[in-house]
Amino acid sequence: MSLRTALTNALALGLVAALGTGCAELGGSSAGDAVPPAAVVGSALEALASVEVRGRAPRSGYDRDRFGDGWVDTDRNGCDTRNDVLARDLTGETFQPGTRDCVVLTGTLADPYSGRTIEFRRGEGTSEAVQIDHVVALSDAWQKGAQRWDAARRTAFANDPLNLLAVDGPLNQGKGDGDAATWLPPNRSYRCAYVARQVAVKLGYGLWMTTAERDAASTVLGACPDQPLPARDVSPAQQEPPSATPAAPADPYADCAAVRAAGAAPIREGDPGWNAALDRDGDGVGCEG
Repeated sequence: MSLRTALTNALALGLVAALGTGCAELGGSSAGDAVPPAAVVGSALEALASVEVRGRAPRSGYDRDRFGDGWVDTDRNGCDTRNDVLARDLTGETFQPGTRDCVVLTGTLADPYSGRTIEFRRGEGTSEAVQIDHVVALSDAWQKGAQRWDAARRTAFANDPLNLLAVDGPLNQGKGDGDAATWLPPNRSYRCAYVARQVAVKLGYGLWMTTAERDAASTVLGACPDQPLPARDVSPAQQEPPSATPAAPADPYADCAAVRAAGAAPIREGDPGWNAALDRDGDGVGCEG
């Protein structure tokens, strides 16, 4: 393990689960500040009760580029996020000379999804054996709250180590944008930790779950009720993660065209920018069509 990885792991901090509020504070007070120590409150099963349950929004408008241009250096340590995660999750890693221990060339992965040991070797036709998975898939996040975020917040989400794991490439491809209701790791011994990480991410970023997803997560965590929320890897240079609550428009949306242009359709009573005139049938949901 590299010195950079050891230092990063030494700075792993607890995620605060703000139980009863539906959100969690993920970071320090200003960009560039070290994140202060924070204790995990309760188990993942307890935290699950604070994740909002709603229907899935349309996937329309989703594009990977909405979450930034690939892997970026959000923590400003000089290395892109993919290499940071490889350095964190692999053992015995080697680095490309002249990159200041940034570009990972080889290493060994104890794959959490399959339970297998996978040898990583950078190169055409070999790098794909180990991929970086968004535990909460970007498309899933888009349909459960992220379409209302600004570009900076989506980029931070896509590069947040809490939501990233180095895993078996083919399994990651097979997962696609599945949530807990449609995909779980074949390695049953890892399912509790996997679902706990999804809960931590969704709670921390104010994303919701569908009823089926919440029920599936509850079933998994019911078998391990003391499973803790995962610790959060940070570095002193890491930027402050965004607030869990998106900024509201200065005024209510004028019409459904404006709601759709903002990626906020369908909009529900109580949502930022709600306007009763958007709800023609009086069911509390506007701009459904």
